Amino acid sequence: MNSNTISTAQNPEAEEEKVTENGETELLHDIKDMSDEVEPKTGVSFPLLLGDGKELKALGVRKKNLLGLSIKVYSFGIYADNQKLTSVLKSKISKVEANATKEMCRIVIDNPVGITVKMVIVFSSLTMSMVRKNFEETVGAAIKKLGGEKTDLTKRIMGEAKDGTKVHGKVVNKFESEMLCRAFVYLYLGDDPLDKEAKEKFGMSLLSLF
Repeated sequence: MNSNTISTAQNPEAEEEKVTENGETELLHDIKDMSDEVEPKTGVSFPLLLGDGKELKALGVRKKNLLGLSIKVYSFGIYADNQKLTSVLKSKISKVEANATKEMCRIVIDNPVGITVKMVIVFSSLTMSMVRKNFEETVGAAIKKLGGEKTDLTKRIMGEAKDGTKVHGKVVNKFESEMLCRAFVYLYLGDDPLDKEAKEKFGMSLLSLF
């Protein structure tokens, strides 16, 4: 199963949560930021290396059109386990192209390569109800594109989330759904990614592994 997501507060110094590969939500107390990379459109810094060893592959911004305006909702960093990523890609690709292909990104989406997405909210007016609605719409659509049934998967993840919820090192939600994990990664690496430049940069990082 792919690991999926980290959700953070607006304060970059706030404690952060992630959904790990086994679906448990936990705090990231151990981010080892030997050095950072700054997402230029928002000014948010992302560590090049997470505490579990995953490396930063690409940065991007999630935008949303609101009343004719393009609003920056959150910036994100896509991390991956190099060892798993290299092993899976080399086992499935015999000939490397000059540019990253759709096939390469689909391999990442469909296989357990240890992907984590770190998100930092930059839109100050964002509420949990807005997050829940967007999550259900976007991930639900991705599930359908991947040939799955939306059912209640998205509601199971976001249903108990409330504004102002704080987590202190305890598991607040747990899920096991390969389809949900694939759908989330599809949002960033699929046919219509949230940030095309981020997908392109991630693709370049895949080529560097060969």
